[in-house]
Amino acid sequence: MPPEIPLEMTAALTDSHCHLAYPGLEERLDDVLAHMHEKGVTRALNICTTLEEFDAVHAIAQRYPGVWASVGVHPDNEGVREPAVEDLTRLAQLPRVVGIGETGLDYFRLGERTVAEMEWQRERFRVHIRAAMQLDKPLIIHTRASAEDTLAILAEEGQGRARGVMHCFTENWEVAQRALDLGFYISIAGIVTFKNAQALHDVAVQIPADRLLIETDSPYLAPMPHRGKTNEPAYVSYVADYLAELRGVDREALAEQTSDNFTRLFLQ
Repeated sequence: MPPEIPLEMTAALTDSHCHLAYPGLEERLDDVLAHMHEKGVTRALNICTTLEEFDAVHAIAQRYPGVWASVGVHPDNEGVREPAVEDLTRLAQLPRVVGIGETGLDYFRLGERTVAEMEWQRERFRVHIRAAMQLDKPLIIHTRASAEDTLAILAEEGQGRARGVMHCFTENWEVAQRALDLGFYISIAGIVTFKNAQALHDVAVQIPADRLLIETDSPYLAPMPHRGKTNEPAYVSYVADYLAELRGVDREALAEQTSDNFTRLFLQ
């Protein structure tokens, strides 16, 4: 692990995906955001996973400078309010809402169900894509054990016009290439710092610099040396340090590039 770099020597970092309205962070937000800035992380995208939590997610973005929000329903969530295109487009036009998601497909927890029985998940994903295209807003994509269907639906519904990011990427280089060909960005989280993440290392070094984002996915997946503890946006600095060393690039250049990429995708 590279040594920590003094803040005055660092370029500003952006955490492109975190869950500030989740337990572990929400109850100590002032301290979390102060720590984030101490570590040179000046911006964060606060991700929505249910319509029920949207008001809390949005309120945080409105309260704290440098924080934005998304609107969406995570593919894992069952027994929650199902989104319609009209719901997503209405909420996505509120101030400081810059993306649609977290959305996508997740077949990892199928249980006794078959992939065919997950059509409700695929239809929810299509709704998000349609809303994003209607507003020309970026999608925040979650895919787990479902890459083939995720990419197929993006190609079918997106018709080459949908844009966004594959967040917390853990798939192989072939999947990454196909996502890049669709115009998507690839975001790397703290998993890249784990010793058993060699396959992800192989992908991370190949992502074009102008399509790379970094994130925490906090409060989950804290990077080394905080693995197993509550993650927070400040720790995206460890992702940046590790990724810069892995790619053989200047850490300042990586920080600037990934922050510029965030601006281009979400704020322009």
